[in-house]
Amino acid sequence: MKLKILGAITLSALGLAACGSSPTYDNDSTYSRNSYASNAYTEYGRVTNIEQVGGDGRTSGGGAVLGGIVGGVLGHQVGSGRGNTAATIGGAVAGAAIGNEVERRRDDGAFRVDVRLDNGDLRSTTLENVGDLRVGDRVRVAEGRITRY
Repeated sequence: MKLKILGAITLSALGLAACGSSPTYDNDSTYSRNSYASNAYTEYGRVTNIEQVGGDGRTSGGGAVLGGIVGGVLGHQVGSGRGNTAATIGGAVAGAAIGNEVERRRDDGAFRVDVRLDNGDLRSTTLENVGDLRVGDRVRVAEGRITRY
């Protein structure tokens, strides 16, 4: 019975994790500071620099608390007696660490992305999320969006 509950909780947690935001390279109007967002044509180039701007890496502690609770509940499903107590404490500590890290990563701030265009010009824009975009990637710049190709 405990194994079924543990499996159900694990699947629920994985399902919630999958609900996270998907990577996107769209400009968010809050962060947009580029000079080419209104251009109606497409330009091509390579990413030359990605730099984090904003975001201080601090957390509120909410992720750690929630992670600790979930970890403690999951840990409590394992063993009996002293082993159960140790598993509960270990699960709570591990869950708190994981929850804190998840919260920290979700508050990365914004990123300035520099693109050297094929014609030699340099374009800089600030994105809320760079996803899997990396320096050296070949990209297309159109209507304020940066996409790999």
